[in-house]
Amino acid sequence: MGTKFYVDKDITKAATLPSSFYKDEGVFNLLKEKIFLNSWQFAGDEQLVKVPGSVHPFILLDHFLTEPLLLTRNEEGEVQCLSNVCTHRANLLVLGSGKTKKITCTYHGRRFDLNGNFEHMPEFKEAENFPAACDHLYQFPMKKWGPLLFAGLNPSFDFQQVIDKMNERVGFLPLHNFSYDESLSKDYLVHAHWALYCDNYLEGFHVPFVHEGLNKVLDYGNYTTEIYDYCNLQIGYADDAAETFDLPKGHKDHGKNVAAYYYWVFPNMMFNFYPWGLSVNIVRPLDMNRTKVSFLSYVMDPSKLGKGAGNELEKVEREDEFVVENVQKGINSSFYKAGRFSPTREKGVHHFHMLLAQFLNS
Repeated sequence: MGTKFYVDKDITKAATLPSSFYKDEGVFNLLKEKIFLNSWQFAGDEQLVKVPGSVHPFILLDHFLTEPLLLTRNEEGEVQCLSNVCTHRANLLVLGSGKTKKITCTYHGRRFDLNGNFEHMPEFKEAENFPAACDHLYQFPMKKWGPLLFAGLNPSFDFQQVIDKMNERVGFLPLHNFSYDESLSKDYLVHAHWALYCDNYLEGFHVPFVHEGLNKVLDYGNYTTEIYDYCNLQIGYADDAAETFDLPKGHKDHGKNVAAYYYWVFPNMMFNFYPWGLSVNIVRPLDMNRTKVSFLSYVMDPSKLGKGAGNELEKVEREDEFVVENVQKGINSSFYKAGRFSPTREKGVHHFHMLLAQFLNS
Protein backbone atom coordinates (compact mmCIF):
# COMPACT_ATOMS: atom_id res chain seq x y z
CA MET A 1 0.00 0.00 0.00
CA GLY A 2 1.49 3.35 -1.06
CA THR A 3 -0.70 5.50 1.19
CA LYS A 4 0.90 6.83 4.36
CA PHE A 5 -1.23 8.26 7.13
CA TYR A 6 -0.17 11.26 9.17
CA VAL A 7 -1.64 12.63 12.39
CA ASP A 8 0.23 15.52 14.00
CA LYS A 9 1.32 14.79 17.58
CA ASP A 10 0.22 18.31 18.51
CA ILE A 11 -3.54 18.07 18.91
CA THR A 12 -3.93 21.83 18.46
CA LYS A 13 -2.61 21.42 14.91
CA ALA A 14 -3.76 17.89 14.09
CA ALA A 15 -6.41 16.78 11.64
CA THR A 16 -8.24 13.46 11.86
CA LEU A 17 -7.49 10.52 9.63
CA PRO A 18 -8.89 11.18 6.15
CA SER A 19 -12.27 9.84 5.14
CA SER A 20 -10.46 7.47 2.76
CA PHE A 21 -9.28 5.49 5.82
CA TYR A 22 -12.89 4.45 6.45
CA LYS A 23 -13.77 3.84 2.79
CA ASP A 24 -10.77 2.04 1.27
CA GLU A 25 -11.15 -1.75 1.09
CA GLY A 26 -7.38 -2.16 0.85
CA VAL A 27 -6.86 -0.22 4.07
CA PHE A 28 -9.54 -2.26 5.81
CA ASN A 29 -7.81 -5.50 4.84
CA LEU A 30 -4.43 -4.10 5.89
CA LEU A 31 -5.85 -3.50 9.38
CA LYS A 32 -5.87 -7.28 9.93
CA GLU A 33 -2.15 -7.67 9.24
CA LYS A 34 -0.84 -4.41 10.66
CA ILE A 35 -3.06 -3.91 13.71
CA PHE A 36 -5.20 -6.83 14.82
CA LEU A 37 -2.53 -9.50 14.31
CA ASN A 38 -0.05 -7.32 16.21
CA SER A 39 -2.19 -6.49 19.23
CA TRP A 40 -4.09 -8.26 22.02
CA GLN A 41 -7.64 -9.56 22.11
CA PHE A 42 -10.07 -10.51 24.85
CA ALA A 43 -10.30 -14.32 25.08
CA GLY A 44 -12.97 -14.66 27.77
CA ASP A 45 -12.58 -15.54 31.43
CA GLU A 46 -11.30 -18.43 33.50
CA GLN A 47 -14.78 -19.82 34.11
CA LEU A 48 -14.70 -21.10 30.51
CA VAL A 49 -12.04 -23.62 31.59
CA LYS A 50 -12.90 -23.88 35.25
CA VAL A 51 -11.27 -27.19 36.23
CA PRO A 52 -8.18 -29.14 35.08
CA GLY A 53 -8.86 -30.98 31.84
CA SER A 54 -11.27 -28.30 30.56
CA VAL A 55 -11.17 -27.17 26.93
CA HIS A 56 -13.06 -24.33 25.26
CA PRO A 57 -12.84 -23.65 21.49
CA PHE A 58 -13.68 -20.25 20.04
CA ILE A 59 -13.19 -18.25 16.87
CA LEU A 60 -11.27 -15.03 17.43
CA LEU A 61 -13.02 -12.14 15.63
CA ASP A 62 -15.14 -14.38 13.44
CA HIS A 63 -15.75 -13.01 9.90
CA PHE A 64 -12.64 -10.79 10.25
CA LEU A 65 -9.56 -12.60 11.57
CA THR A 66 -11.55 -15.85 11.88
CA GLU A 67 -8.75 -17.49 13.86
CA PRO A 68 -9.70 -20.84 15.54
CA LEU A 69 -8.33 -20.82 19.10
CA LEU A 70 -8.57 -23.17 22.05
CA LEU A 71 -8.41 -22.44 25.77
CA THR A 72 -7.20 -25.35 27.89
CA ARG A 73 -6.48 -25.89 31.57
CA ASN A 74 -3.86 -28.55 32.14
CA GLU A 75 -3.59 -30.89 35.10
CA GLU A 76 -1.39 -28.37 36.94
CA GLY A 77 -4.19 -25.80 36.66
CA GLU A 78 -2.43 -23.61 34.12
CA VAL A 79 -4.51 -21.97 31.38
CA GLN A 80 -3.15 -22.01 27.83
CA CYS A 81 -4.31 -20.50 24.56
CA LEU A 82 -3.55 -22.81 21.62
CA SER A 83 -4.28 -23.01 17.94
CA ASN A 84 -7.34 -25.20 17.43
CA VAL A 85 -6.05 -26.33 14.02
CA CYS A 86 -4.46 -29.76 13.57
CA THR A 87 -0.87 -29.51 12.36
CA HIS A 88 -1.45 -32.41 9.93
CA ARG A 89 -4.24 -31.34 7.58
CA ALA A 90 -5.74 -28.28 9.30
CA ASN A 91 -8.83 -30.00 10.69
CA LEU A 92 -10.50 -28.20 13.59
CA LEU A 93 -9.57 -30.20 16.68
CA VAL A 94 -12.06 -29.41 19.46
CA LEU A 95 -15.63 -28.66 18.46
CA GLY A 96 -17.24 -28.12 21.86
CA SER A 97 -16.43 -27.17 25.44
CA GLY A 98 -15.91 -29.91 27.98
CA LYS A 99 -13.31 -32.07 29.71
CA THR A 100 -10.67 -34.27 28.15
CA LYS A 101 -7.27 -35.76 28.95
CA LYS A 102 -5.91 -35.42 25.42
CA ILE A 103 -6.64 -33.45 22.27
CA THR A 104 -7.20 -35.94 19.46
CA CYS A 105 -7.97 -35.03 15.86
CA THR A 106 -11.10 -36.76 14.59
CA TYR A 107 -9.75 -36.75 11.00
CA HIS A 108 -6.60 -38.91 11.22
CA GLY A 109 -6.04 -39.43 14.93
CA ARG A 110 -3.14 -37.04 15.61
CA ARG A 111 -2.91 -36.52 19.38
CA PHE A 112 -1.68 -33.66 21.55
CA ASP A 113 -1.54 -33.00 25.29
CA LEU A 114 -3.34 -30.03 26.87
CA ASN A 115 -0.24 -27.87 26.46
CA GLY A 116 -0.34 -28.47 22.70
CA ASN A 117 2.60 -30.84 22.55
CA PHE A 118 2.47 -33.46 19.80
CA GLU A 119 2.23 -36.98 21.24
CA HIS A 120 1.20 -39.52 18.59
CA MET A 121 0.27 -39.95 14.94
CA PRO A 122 -0.77 -43.21 13.22
CA GLU A 123 0.99 -44.33 10.02
CA PHE A 124 3.94 -41.93 10.38
CA LYS A 125 6.71 -44.34 11.43
CA GLU A 126 8.44 -44.01 8.07
CA ALA A 127 8.29 -40.20 7.98
CA GLU A 128 11.76 -38.66 8.25
CA ASN A 129 12.57 -35.82 10.64
CA PHE A 130 9.25 -36.31 12.33
CA PRO A 131 7.96 -34.95 14.63
CA ALA A 132 9.39 -31.45 14.27
CA ALA A 133 8.64 -28.23 16.14
CA CYS A 134 5.91 -27.37 13.63
CA ASP A 135 3.98 -30.51 14.61
CA HIS A 136 3.12 -29.05 18.03
CA LEU A 137 0.10 -26.78 18.34
CA TYR A 138 1.02 -23.13 18.29
CA GLN A 139 0.82 -21.62 21.78
CA PHE A 140 -0.19 -17.96 21.85
CA PRO A 141 1.03 -15.44 24.40
CA MET A 142 -1.54 -15.02 27.18
CA LYS A 143 -2.08 -12.55 29.99
CA LYS A 144 -4.48 -12.75 32.92
CA TRP A 145 -6.08 -9.81 34.69
CA GLY A 146 -8.07 -11.19 37.58
CA PRO A 147 -10.29 -13.80 35.90
CA LEU A 148 -10.06 -12.10 32.47
CA LEU A 149 -7.94 -13.67 29.74
CA PHE A 150 -6.16 -11.96 26.85
CA ALA A 151 -4.43 -13.58 23.89
CA GLY A 152 -1.91 -12.06 21.51
CA LEU A 153 -1.49 -13.52 18.03
CA ASN A 154 1.77 -11.71 17.27
CA PRO A 155 1.67 -8.83 19.75
CA SER A 156 4.03 -5.90 19.30
CA PHE A 157 3.71 -4.69 22.90
CA ASP A 158 3.51 -6.20 26.37
CA PHE A 159 -0.05 -6.31 27.66
CA GLN A 160 1.23 -6.18 31.23
CA GLN A 161 1.91 -2.47 30.82
CA VAL A 162 -1.77 -1.99 30.01
CA ILE A 163 -2.84 -4.03 33.04
CA ASP A 164 -0.48 -2.05 35.27
CA LYS A 165 -2.00 1.23 34.09
CA MET A 166 -5.55 0.04 34.72
CA ASN A 167 -4.58 -1.28 38.14
CA GLU A 168 -3.45 2.21 39.16
CA ARG A 169 -7.13 3.19 39.35
CA VAL A 170 -9.13 -0.04 39.70
CA GLY A 171 -6.59 -2.40 41.27
CA PHE A 172 -8.42 -2.10 44.60
CA LEU A 173 -11.47 -3.86 43.15
CA PRO A 174 -11.80 -7.63 43.81
CA LEU A 175 -11.86 -8.73 40.17
CA HIS A 176 -11.93 -12.42 41.12
CA ASN A 177 -15.29 -11.77 42.82
CA PHE A 178 -16.85 -10.36 39.66
CA SER A 179 -19.39 -12.78 38.19
CA TYR A 180 -20.32 -12.94 34.52
CA ASP A 181 -24.05 -12.28 34.06
CA GLU A 182 -25.31 -13.61 30.74
CA SER A 183 -28.74 -12.00 31.23
CA LEU A 184 -27.10 -8.55 31.25
CA SER A 185 -24.83 -9.27 28.27
CA LYS A 186 -25.76 -8.67 24.66
CA ASP A 187 -24.43 -8.27 21.10
CA TYR A 188 -25.29 -5.27 18.96
CA LEU A 189 -25.00 -4.96 15.19
CA VAL A 190 -23.85 -1.49 14.17
CA HIS A 191 -23.98 -0.51 10.51
CA ALA A 192 -20.73 1.42 10.53
CA HIS A 193 -16.95 1.03 10.32
CA TRP A 194 -15.52 -0.35 13.58
CA ALA A 195 -13.14 2.60 14.00
CA LEU A 196 -16.03 5.08 13.88
CA TYR A 197 -17.54 3.25 16.85
CA CYS A 198 -14.23 3.62 18.73
CA ASP A 199 -13.98 7.29 17.70
CA ASN A 200 -17.33 7.93 19.35
CA TYR A 201 -16.47 6.01 22.52
CA LEU A 202 -13.20 7.88 22.99
CA GLU A 203 -14.68 11.28 23.77
CA GLY A 204 -17.23 12.62 26.20
CA PHE A 205 -17.71 15.66 23.97
CA HIS A 206 -20.96 14.27 22.60
CA VAL A 207 -22.51 13.36 25.98
CA PRO A 208 -24.55 16.59 26.48
CA PHE A 209 -25.84 16.41 22.91
CA VAL A 210 -26.54 12.68 22.55
CA HIS A 211 -27.07 11.21 26.04
CA GLU A 212 -29.58 13.31 27.95
CA GLY A 213 -29.98 10.74 30.73
CA LEU A 214 -26.26 10.08 31.18
CA ASN A 215 -25.54 13.81 31.13
CA LYS A 216 -27.80 14.28 34.16
CA VAL A 217 -25.67 11.81 36.11
CA LEU A 218 -22.19 12.93 35.04
CA ASP A 219 -20.48 16.24 35.79
CA TYR A 220 -19.57 17.15 32.22
CA GLY A 221 -17.44 20.11 33.27
CA ASN A 222 -15.04 17.85 35.17
CA TYR A 223 -15.01 14.95 32.68
CA THR A 224 -11.34 14.11 32.04
CA THR A 225 -9.21 11.98 29.70
CA GLU A 226 -5.77 10.55 30.47
CA ILE A 227 -3.53 9.16 27.71
CA TYR A 228 -1.12 6.22 28.08
CA ASP A 229 0.89 4.23 25.52
CA TYR A 230 -1.67 1.68 24.31
CA CYS A 231 -4.71 2.60 26.33
CA ASN A 232 -6.44 5.65 27.71
CA LEU A 233 -8.87 6.49 30.48
CA GLN A 234 -11.94 8.68 30.67
CA ILE A 235 -13.13 9.51 34.17
CA GLY A 236 -16.76 10.35 34.76
CA TYR A 237 -17.43 12.32 37.93
CA ALA A 238 -20.82 12.78 39.59
CA ASP A 239 -22.24 15.91 41.17
CA ASP A 240 -22.83 14.01 44.41
CA ALA A 241 -21.62 10.82 46.07
CA ALA A 242 -24.89 8.87 45.66
CA GLU A 243 -23.67 6.31 43.09
CA THR A 244 -19.90 6.55 43.14
CA PHE A 245 -16.94 4.37 44.09
CA ASP A 246 -15.92 3.99 47.71
CA LEU A 247 -12.27 4.72 47.03
CA PRO A 248 -9.73 3.60 49.63
CA LYS A 249 -7.34 5.99 51.36
CA GLY A 250 -4.21 6.44 49.33
CA HIS A 251 -6.10 6.12 46.03
CA LYS A 252 -5.16 8.96 43.67
CA ASP A 253 -8.85 9.89 43.33
CA HIS A 254 -9.70 9.54 47.03
CA GLY A 255 -12.21 12.18 48.06
CA LYS A 256 -13.59 12.60 44.52
CA ASN A 257 -17.03 11.48 43.37
CA VAL A 258 -16.02 9.05 40.63
CA ALA A 259 -19.07 7.52 38.93
CA ALA A 260 -17.22 5.56 36.22
CA TYR A 261 -13.80 4.66 34.92
CA TYR A 262 -13.88 4.12 31.15
CA TYR A 263 -10.76 2.34 29.87
CA TRP A 264 -10.11 1.88 26.16
CA VAL A 265 -7.36 -0.55 25.07
CA PHE A 266 -5.96 -0.46 21.56
CA PRO A 267 -7.38 -1.34 19.18
CA ASN A 268 -10.93 -2.45 20.05
CA MET A 269 -11.54 -3.17 23.75
CA MET A 270 -13.36 -1.13 26.41
CA PHE A 271 -13.48 -1.81 30.14
CA ASN A 272 -16.14 0.28 31.85
CA PHE A 273 -16.04 0.14 35.65
CA TYR A 274 -19.07 1.20 37.66
CA PRO A 275 -19.89 0.78 41.35
CA TRP A 276 -21.92 -2.33 40.41
CA GLY A 277 -19.12 -3.99 38.43
CA LEU A 278 -17.67 -4.09 34.92
CA SER A 279 -19.04 -3.83 31.40
CA VAL A 280 -16.55 -5.20 28.87
CA ASN A 281 -17.20 -3.97 25.32
CA ILE A 282 -15.50 -5.77 22.43
CA VAL A 283 -15.71 -4.11 19.01
CA ARG A 284 -15.60 -6.80 16.32
CA PRO A 285 -15.23 -5.73 12.66
CA LEU A 286 -17.38 -7.70 10.22
CA ASP A 287 -16.78 -5.70 7.07
CA MET A 288 -16.11 -2.06 6.19
CA ASN A 289 -19.69 -1.03 6.97
CA ARG A 290 -20.73 -3.46 9.72
CA THR A 291 -19.51 -4.03 13.26
CA LYS A 292 -20.62 -6.34 16.05
CA VAL A 293 -20.24 -4.89 19.54
CA SER A 294 -20.39 -7.35 22.44
CA PHE A 295 -21.40 -6.06 25.89
CA LEU A 296 -20.25 -8.51 28.59
CA SER A 297 -21.37 -7.76 32.14
CA TYR A 298 -19.42 -8.83 35.23
CA VAL A 299 -21.33 -7.98 38.41
CA MET A 300 -19.69 -7.20 41.74
CA ASP A 301 -22.56 -5.59 43.70
CA PRO A 302 -26.06 -6.40 42.34
CA SER A 303 -27.65 -3.88 44.72
CA LYS A 304 -26.10 -1.05 42.69
CA LEU A 305 -27.38 -2.22 39.31
CA GLY A 306 -29.70 0.21 37.55
CA LYS A 307 -28.22 3.25 39.22
CA GLY A 308 -25.80 6.04 38.31
CA ALA A 309 -23.59 6.15 35.23
CA GLY A 310 -23.87 2.37 34.77
CA ASN A 311 -27.64 2.55 34.37
CA GLU A 312 -29.53 2.19 31.08
CA LEU A 313 -26.50 0.93 29.16
CA GLU A 314 -28.68 -0.33 26.31
CA LYS A 315 -30.33 3.08 25.93
CA VAL A 316 -26.90 4.74 25.81
CA GLU A 317 -25.74 2.15 23.28
CA ARG A 318 -28.73 2.77 21.01
CA GLU A 319 -28.08 6.50 21.17
CA ASP A 320 -24.46 5.92 20.22
CA GLU A 321 -25.47 3.62 17.35
CA PHE A 322 -27.78 6.28 15.94
CA VAL A 323 -24.99 8.84 15.83
CA VAL A 324 -22.27 6.47 14.57
CA GLU A 325 -24.47 5.13 11.77
CA ASN A 326 -25.21 8.69 10.66
CA VAL A 327 -21.48 9.43 10.64
CA GLN A 328 -20.99 6.32 8.50
CA LYS A 329 -23.36 7.81 5.94
CA GLY A 330 -21.68 11.20 6.13
CA ILE A 331 -18.14 9.83 5.80
CA ASN A 332 -19.05 8.69 2.27
CA SER A 333 -19.59 12.26 1.16
CA SER A 334 -17.36 13.33 -1.73
CA PHE A 335 -16.92 16.69 -0.02
CA TYR A 336 -15.82 15.58 3.47
CA LYS A 337 -12.08 14.90 3.70
CA ALA A 338 -11.07 15.23 7.36
CA GLY A 339 -11.92 17.15 10.52
CA ARG A 340 -10.09 18.78 13.41
CA PHE A 341 -9.83 17.67 17.04
CA SER A 342 -11.10 19.59 20.03
CA PRO A 343 -7.91 20.02 22.10
CA THR A 344 -9.90 19.87 25.33
CA ARG A 345 -12.43 17.15 24.55
CA GLU A 346 -11.01 14.80 21.89
CA LYS A 347 -7.64 13.73 23.28
CA GLY A 348 -8.72 10.08 23.21
CA VAL A 349 -9.71 10.16 19.53
CA HIS A 350 -6.47 11.92 18.66
CA HIS A 351 -4.52 9.21 20.52
CA PHE A 352 -6.43 6.46 18.65
CA HIS A 353 -5.75 8.03 15.26
CA MET A 354 -2.04 8.42 16.03
CA LEU A 355 -1.81 4.73 16.95
CA LEU A 356 -3.71 3.70 13.81
CA ALA A 357 -1.34 5.75 11.66
CA GLN A 358 1.72 4.42 13.50
CA PHE A 359 0.75 0.76 13.05
CA LEU A 360 -0.42 1.14 9.45
CA ASN A 361 2.76 2.96 8.45
CA SER A 362 5.06 0.45 10.12
